[in-house]
Amino acid sequence: MISFNHPLVLKLHLLKQSKIHLQGFPASRSLFAHFCLLSNLRHSTIGYHEIVELMMYTDAIQFLYDLRWFGTKFGLDNTFKLAALAGNLHRRLRFIHVAGTNGKGSTCAMLQSIYRAAGLRVGLFTSPHLVAFGERIQVNRQPISETEIVRLVVEMQPLLKEFPAEQHPTFFEVVTVMALRHFAAQKCDVVIWETGLGGRLDATNIVTPLASVITNVQYDHQNWLGETLETIASEKAGIIKPEVSVVTAAEAPEALKVIEETARKKNAPLGIVTLSQLKRPPLDGIQLPRLGQHQRLNAAVAVATVRALASQIAVDDEAIRTGLCRCQWPGRLQLVTRPSGQRVLLDGAHNVAGAESLATALKQYFPEVGFTLVLGILSDKDWPGMCGILAPLSARIMLVPVPSERSATPQELGDACRRANPAVRVAEYSSLGEAWPDTAQDEFVVIAGSLYLIGEAMELLQLSAARPNGERGLNEWDGTRQPAEPTLPATR
Repeated sequence: MISFNHPLVLKLHLLKQSKIHLQGFPASRSLFAHFCLLSNLRHSTIGYHEIVELMMYTDAIQFLYDLRWFGTKFGLDNTFKLAALAGNLHRRLRFIHVAGTNGKGSTCAMLQSIYRAAGLRVGLFTSPHLVAFGERIQVNRQPISETEIVRLVVEMQPLLKEFPAEQHPTFFEVVTVMALRHFAAQKCDVVIWETGLGGRLDATNIVTPLASVITNVQYDHQNWLGETLETIASEKAGIIKPEVSVVTAAEAPEALKVIEETARKKNAPLGIVTLSQLKRPPLDGIQLPRLGQHQRLNAAVAVATVRALASQIAVDDEAIRTGLCRCQWPGRLQLVTRPSGQRVLLDGAHNVAGAESLATALKQYFPEVGFTLVLGILSDKDWPGMCGILAPLSARIMLVPVPSERSATPQELGDACRRANPAVRVAEYSSLGEAWPDTAQDEFVVIAGSLYLIGEAMELLQLSAARPNGERGLNEWDGTRQPAEPTLPATR
């Protein structure tokens, strides 16, 4: 909590006293609104409606940045309390809750596309975003507007006042409840609700859904979820609710055993999706917009979920086919042909399992094509393992840092890639922006290693309809320490 004696607060309080000065300098009005928000209106006599009038979109984004000061907390108490203060809207909405190591975003996108094709109004809550914060909260694939984000940020202020400083809600807890308010206001028929991390203690787990989905269980986030597939599966199986249907494509026997035991204890009907289902209608007769066998398995999970809920939400086979064929999900084996004829494949493969899926797709769809790999990976991932999978397939490798405090260095990645493929040409760069001009003569470029890097690439290549506004940094989180002071996004 910022003290009233903070020099910027004192300065802004003086600015507030001079209405002429404030009216003449909109940026100052905006900045004052931001500091009122940061202190939850405790240190100012300015009213709620004045804050709404003063606030700009960049203030709302900065407020969300500042929530990073509260780190990451695992547990549901804060989210339950904040949701109750907001009216317990999670009890009025219908959810499909999706967890899993990989593929949960793609599965969510397919589910929303199917239900939209069936004529429903569908909310979609996912993370991280690639370019703009509004990607996280969508209705019928329309991201929440900047105006609505401002309104929700302001509306959260009196609710946040109810928490002592040491229990202040985190960024993800606040955003989760913002999403609930938006979906309720938009009168969504169903909400596709993706976990942030794990499941059992994730803020999204305050809901009782129509169905719980666990796409798969693989190694990732071991420092939070445990070192074995059993412990990781246990965290993800924490979203299973009594007598609520569960669908999973988990393959590892030790993980599947945990899911089966949890479902049995909670009397939750369990559907297990296998590769054999890819040969059945409708998947045997359609071509998905995204490449990869793993995407077909994600589609099978989505279809199984829709069919498990047929008695609650009727969807015919034509809507399923239409939804799957129309589904778009950026940054996941996304193939782009640039005006020069250069092909760029963007894939958010960010762990060993993701790298294996990417490698399989490259061998299947581009077996004769030599490609340049642009790679950046977070340091808390198994980057040596990922380099060992992707480097042997590459004709040239360009290593860049991920735009994150947690990035592995290009030099670390370079050493690992050279060990995996001593014959390959490897170069390290200080940024993707520095590296990209050196790909001008390459016919085929693969960008991979992190969704954060994919977001940066989408901005650089102008592949996103969203205007870059310094929002990618909101994806940063840390559960062990408070983050460094956030940087104010550039004002439009």
